[in-house]
Amino acid sequence: MEVDTTVAENHTDHKHHLSHSYSHHHHGSFPSNLAIIIIISIVFVMVVLAITLIILFLRRLKSAKTSGGDIDDEKGSLNNTSCRFIAQNSMNFNSSPDVKGGCLQGGNLGRSVRTSVAITTPTRYRGVQVLSYKELEEATDKFSEANVIGHGGFGVVYRGVLRDGTMAAIKMLHREGRQGERAFRLEVDLLSRLQSPYLVELLGYCADQHHRLLVFECMANGTLQHHLHSRNHQQPLDWGTRLRIALDCAKALEFLHEQNIPSVIHRDFKCSNILLDQNFRAKVSDFGLAKMASDKINGQVSTRVLGTTGYLAPEYASTGKLTTKSDVYSYGVVLLELLTGRVPVDTKRPSGEHVLVSWALPRLTNREKVVQMVDPALKGQYSKRDLIQIAAIAAMCVQPEAEYRPLMTDVVPSLIPLVKNSYVGSSGSSRFQIQVVSPRY
Repeated sequence: MEVDTTVAENHTDHKHHLSHSYSHHHHGSFPSNLAIIIIISIVFVMVVLAITLIILFLRRLKSAKTSGGDIDDEKGSLNNTSCRFIAQNSMNFNSSPDVKGGCLQGGNLGRSVRTSVAITTPTRYRGVQVLSYKELEEATDKFSEANVIGHGGFGVVYRGVLRDGTMAAIKMLHREGRQGERAFRLEVDLLSRLQSPYLVELLGYCADQHHRLLVFECMANGTLQHHLHSRNHQQPLDWGTRLRIALDCAKALEFLHEQNIPSVIHRDFKCSNILLDQNFRAKVSDFGLAKMASDKINGQVSTRVLGTTGYLAPEYASTGKLTTKSDVYSYGVVLLELLTGRVPVDTKRPSGEHVLVSWALPRLTNREKVVQMVDPALKGQYSKRDLIQIAAIAAMCVQPEAEYRPLMTDVVPSLIPLVKNSYVGSSGSSRFQIQVVSPRY
C-alpha cells in the first residue's frame, strides 16, 4: 500500500509538472508571435509606401519630360534638354551649347510667359534655324559691302534676304578666343529660350567650321544711338517717341530681371544695343555679355568687369560685383541720353561736363536746371510736367549706391501714364508712319 501511494504521488507530481511546463510555454510564445505580426505589418506598410513613392516619382518624371517637350531636328537644331515650365521662365545655363560637326547643339527652345498659375505649358515652341555659311553668303550677295548696315567691336552686320524671303540682319562675329566663343554660345542659348516682344528675335545661326554668324529679325530703323548721336541724321526723335522707347526698354529689363529664374543681367545695356523697328518701337539686343543673377537674396555675382565706359555702375566697375541694379544704372544713363541728347562720356565738352551722370545728377532735382538740360533738338516740344517726372526717375536710377536704385518693376508703371499722356497731347506722330529702308546698326 505504501508503494501504491508513492506511485500515485509521483504520478500526480508529474502531471502537475507537465501542466506547469505547458502553461509556461504557452504564455511565453504569445508575445513572440505578436512581435512577429507587428514587424511583418510595419514592413508591409513600408513596402507599400515605397512602391507608391516610386510610382509618383515616375509619373512626375514622365510629366516633366512631356512638358519639357523634346524637339528633335534631323538637321541638328537645338534640343530641349531639361526645361520645366513654372510660373516664370526657368533656365539652366549649364547646358551651354557645344559645337559638334559644324553645328551648335544644346540650349532650350521651350518658352513660357509668367502667369498666376503654378505650372503652365509653353505657349509655343520656337525653332531657331541652323543655317549654313553658303546660305548666308547667298543671302548677303557674298557679304557685299553694299549690304553692310553696321560695324562694331563684335564684327560686321549685313542686311540679307533668306531663302524663304525673310529680311534679316546677319551679324558676322570677329571675336576670337574663348570669350568670343562663349559670347556666341550664350547669345544663341539665351535668345533661343527667351520670348518677349521687347527683345530682338533670333532667327538662326551658323557655326560652320570657324564661321560664327547670328541671324536676327531686321529692325528697320537701326540703333537708338544712330538717331540720338549721329551727325548725319536729319530728323530728331520727338518727345513722345523718346518716352515710348524708354518704356519699351524698361519692359525689356523688367522681363529679364523679374520674369526669369534665375534673373538675367544684360551687363551691356546701352544705346547701340537698343534697336528700333519701322514704328520706332524699341527692342534690346546683344546678349553676349549677359550673366545669371545669384540665387542669394541680393542676387549678387562676382565677375570680370566687362561693358562700356559711361554705362557701368560704380560698384560693378570698382569691385566686379554684379546685380540687376547694375542694369538699372545703365538704364538711367540711357534715360539721360534720351533727355539731353548727350553721350555718356564726351571729353570735348567743357570741364565738369565730360561725364554725363556726374554733370546731370545735381541738376535733375532742380526744375529750372532740368529745363536747361533738355536736348536742343526737341526745340521746346515737350511737356514740362512729364520732363520733371522723367528727370526724377533718371535721378533714382543713377544713384551711386545700388540699394537706392529702383527695381524695373517700379520704373515701368511710372512711365506708362507719361507715355499715354504724350500721345493724347500730340494726337499721334507722323514719325510712326516713317519706314527706313536702310537701318544703321
